[in-house]
Amino acid sequence: MLAVLLGALLHATWNALVKSSGDKQLDLALVHLLGGIAALPLLWWVGLPPVAAWPFIGMSLLVHIAYYVTLNGAYQHGDLGSTYPIMRGSAPLLVALGSTVALGEHLSAAAWLGIGAVTVGVLMVGLARPAEALHHGRAIAFALANAVVIAAYTLVDGRGVRITAEAGYTAASYVVLLFVLDGIPYPTLVFVQRSRAARQAMRAYARRRWPLATLGGLASLGSYWIALWAMTRAPVAAVSALRETSVLFATALSVMVLKERFGLQRACGAVVIVGGVVALRLS
Repeated sequence: MLAVLLGALLHATWNALVKSSGDKQLDLALVHLLGGIAALPLLWWVGLPPVAAWPFIGMSLLVHIAYYVTLNGAYQHGDLGSTYPIMRGSAPLLVALGSTVALGEHLSAAAWLGIGAVTVGVLMVGLARPAEALHHGRAIAFALANAVVIAAYTLVDGRGVRITAEAGYTAASYVVLLFVLDGIPYPTLVFVQRSRAARQAMRAYARRRWPLATLGGLASLGSYWIALWAMTRAPVAAVSALRETSVLFATALSVMVLKERFGLQRACGAVVIVGGVVALRLS
């Protein structure tokens, strides 16, 4: 549990980097590209996963393309503050429902309570102005679609990494290969969508932001590495819910670094999330 909470903090760190940027799409692309490049030399150290896990990596890459398309749509029609909590907050409940069918996991009443509490708490913390967010219909639709996609790749990767561990390999071999291959689609999508003049500006922006984006890529790699390793030792649904406490860490960073207001709703949401974490620990 402590490892996954550390992973949530890493996840929040690179998302706070994106939130603070002037070009969120480009920063996301840089984080994915540089994270993939950083993972490449690690392949020599951790090795390739077993052949039985490769189809799951292939499926995950295909699902991630849908993730990037829906993510792009959400950010085009709404802002990060409104769409991100919906995407990340809705996914754990969908993972819990899916894992029962796809992975044969059976959760206790306390686990269901914890997952539900984390979901509600994440939405409370993230959506500081829910009425305003609901006005952006297309953004909400893309965000909900993205939540379904997040649940899908979580289940696929959860099964893939378990097959990797059962074959005597480390979770790292699965995660590192996935990151190397996944560092290509989203940056390519962002590059293709922009005009020739905008691409020149992209290069100048990348030269300024690459050190921070590299740190973000490493944080993203570390976060997912921890999450998939934890899925070999705990229910996928519980790990998914714990990972989304990153919204709480991201909010704390935004208050301390970006000087955003915390407010009563976020404080209540934080209490609900902590209650959910306790319920998951006791389940």
